Amino acid sequence: QVQLVESGGGLVQAGGSLRLSCAASGSIVSINVMGWYRQAPGKQRELIAGITSGGSTNVADSVKGRFTISRDNAKNTVYLQMNSLKPEDTAVYYCNARATRPGWNTRDYWGQGTQVTVSS
Repeated sequence: QVQLVESGGGLVQAGGSLRLSCAASGSIVSINVMGWYRQAPGKQRELIAGITSGGSTNVADSVKGRFTISRDNAKNTVYLQMNSLKPEDTAVYYCNARATRPGWNTRDYWGQGTQVTVSS
C-alpha cells in the first residue's frame, strides 16, 4: 500500500501564507506525478497544481502567481506554498500521487485531506 500524509493546514487571515506538505510512504517503485486538489463545501474537487518527477509543473489559473508547487523526489514529498490567501481558497486540500507499487499497475493514491480556512 501507499500512504500519503498531509500536514500544514490551518486557519489564516486573508493575505497570509501557509505551506502544505505531503509525504508518501510504503512499497513504492516510482511516483510519476504528485499534486494537490481542493474541495470546497458544495463544490467538486478541483486540481490546483501538479508536478512530475522531472519537475514540470502546472498550476490552476485561479491560484497562479500565488501558489507554488515543489517536490523532493528523494523524500517522496510534495509541497504547496500558498501566499496571498483569499477567503475563496477555503477548502479541504488533498494530496494525490500517481504511483507504481511492485507487481501493481500505476494508480492514483490520495491523502486524507487537510483543512485550510482563510478568514476575511
